Amino acid sequence: MLGLTLREASAALREGKVSATELCQRCLASIKETSSVNAYITVRDAGALQQAEAADKRHRRGQALGPLDGIPVAVKDNFSTAGVETTCASKMLKGYIPPYNATVVQKLLDQGAVLLGKTNLDEFAMGCGSTDSIFGPVRNPWSYSQQYREKSAQTGQISDEDADWVITGGSSGGSAAAVSAFTCFAALGSDTGGSTRNPAAHCGVVGLKPTYGLLSRHGLIPLVNSMDVPGILTRCVDDAAVVLGVLAGHDPKDSTMVQEPFQPFTLPSNLDVSKLCVGIPKEYHAPGLSRETVALWTKAADLLENAGAKIVEVSLPHTRYSIVCYHVLCATEVASNMARFDGLQYGHRCDVDNSTEAMYAATRREGFNDVVRGRILSGTFFLLKENYKHYFLKAQKVRRLIAEDFVKVFHSGVDILLTPTTLGDATQFKEFIKEDNRTRSAQEDIFTQSANMAGLPAVTLPAALSARGLPLGLQFIARAFCEHQLLTVARWLEKQVDFPVLRWQAVPDREHPVLQHNKLASLP
Repeated sequence: MLGLTLREASAALREGKVSATELCQRCLASIKETSSVNAYITVRDAGALQQAEAADKRHRRGQALGPLDGIPVAVKDNFSTAGVETTCASKMLKGYIPPYNATVVQKLLDQGAVLLGKTNLDEFAMGCGSTDSIFGPVRNPWSYSQQYREKSAQTGQISDEDADWVITGGSSGGSAAAVSAFTCFAALGSDTGGSTRNPAAHCGVVGLKPTYGLLSRHGLIPLVNSMDVPGILTRCVDDAAVVLGVLAGHDPKDSTMVQEPFQPFTLPSNLDVSKLCVGIPKEYHAPGLSRETVALWTKAADLLENAGAKIVEVSLPHTRYSIVCYHVLCATEVASNMARFDGLQYGHRCDVDNSTEAMYAATRREGFNDVVRGRILSGTFFLLKENYKHYFLKAQKVRRLIAEDFVKVFHSGVDILLTPTTLGDATQFKEFIKEDNRTRSAQEDIFTQSANMAGLPAVTLPAALSARGLPLGLQFIARAFCEHQLLTVARWLEKQVDFPVLRWQAVPDREHPVLQHNKLASLP
């Protein structure tokens, strides 16, 4: 039942082959079975079942609201959900229950989607591993795959279950893991510098970052206002297109949105890439890029060329400055956005009452982790009067150059860019935490954050397994508001690589179920 695509599950609901209640119950059971993954912060057992029962009534009357009616979904815990705790995985917001829904959440509910719960993340979405949550780190479901364990044992990298698991990527690791572990059919993430695409690549699912201004940010607790976008995580490209069609469209509550109406689209069944010009950015051959990822990148380019596409090398010369520029702009906006959490108006308040200043300081020291406090301090430094033009203004100018690089490439006749998503497969947790948050973000987001700087749409899809039996993803980047072309090309490649699907399977004498492939896949 859970192996169906979103579109297949929707058809099964309309035809009465399965009920929304049955689907919801199976997803809730799967959440319990895979609790070791720690993908969820909040699970809405009773509320989700009530929504599923309402969907069943609509289906029996032949009044389904749309393709998501009765479909179980999950939402990252930095989207406001009316009556449901929204924490951003931080002590600062623990216990906060919003009085309203984020616009994208409301659109899901208006279409009859069943909200299973809120997913885990790095605190306030500041991370690339989903390891910095007050609720504990998210574990990659592929850590439990039979093939990964066999490969790890062969190389001596496995000792015990607690030591060898790998990260999901972040910050939307809970959403990616929830989809990968078959607990829901789609999930919302957020993407500021790669926070949807990075975990999607590591968890073997599809991660879509839409064009800035296409999806409403109203109700998304902000990290970097000028780069944040809601992201979509699904198990196949076609499902991402379905969810995009539901979520996109103007929202008067978000002044950064475009006002042109969005026309939902269906991806063509007869996929043709023969007339495309695909650019390969030479700057993306970055230090640390694994040989496996290079081989996969090359193989994908060969597949496109053999199908008639024109493959050209292109240059994005300011890419090398992008990650540094991103960190300056990210820290400055974080310093501004986090100022609202002062212990008076929003969030946690400490017990210190001898002065307002002391209360502010103690509240923020208790409520934020080291990563958040570090970014606030960095951003405040960059915004000081004597530093403003040397850091913030200069970073804004570099950002414009980065965006113009993309414009020049697309104006030269290139239709779409093909790049890696990450340097390699997912890192073991015990190795990941040896580096500080900023260093890890520079490594993990190196191929993703420039699309956020330019506001462009990008999608990652799983394309092969590494020698360790872990997913490797590839990324496409397109012109602004060209999601149809972006997802069409991604679906074409998806059909060529035929990535293996995982299934949870109970094994005697093991505390947790393991994942089995429906077939094996390896690098071509």
